[in-house]
Parts: sequence; structure tokens; C-alpha cells
Amino acid sequence: MRDDHEHMIEQTRLLVQRLERISADSTWARRSSGQRGALLRWLERLEKQEQGELPAPSNGEMELFQLLVDVSFDLLEKAAREYMK
Repeated sequence: MRDDHEHMIEQTRLLVQRLERISADSTWARRSSGQRGALLRWLERLEKQEQGELPAPSNGEMELFQLLVDVSFDLLEKAAREYMK
């Protein structure tokens, strides 16, 4: 379980970094900014859970987190396709 938690934290950090790098000229920049903010809030929460300050998320919360991750990857893909045109 600990490895899963560490993986989630690392994946979230990576997504935040990648979303940060989307060009301001991109049509996806504004959406990526909102996604990045949501991921940063989750990252803070995950780190507090790792330190034992917060309880583990419920199954419903984890589904929402996974949706956020999936949408973030989708935004990165769309921004990359736009960049490659």
C-alpha cells in the first residue's frame, strides 16, 4: 500500500511539472492551469496522508483523483498534438 501511495505522489508531481510546461500560447493553457491547481491540492493532501495527518481517501475520492489524473494526461496529449502541428 505504501508503494502505491508513493507512486501516486510521484505521478502527481510529474503531472504538475508537465502541465506547468504547456505554453501560454496554447489553447490548452488555461485548462491546464486549473488542472494543475487541483493536482497541487491533491498533492498536499496525499503528503499529509503519508505523514498520518489525514485519513486515507474513500473509494469515491480515489475515483475522483483517478479522473483528475486521466484528464491531466489527456490535456498533455492534446497540448502536445497542438504543438506538433
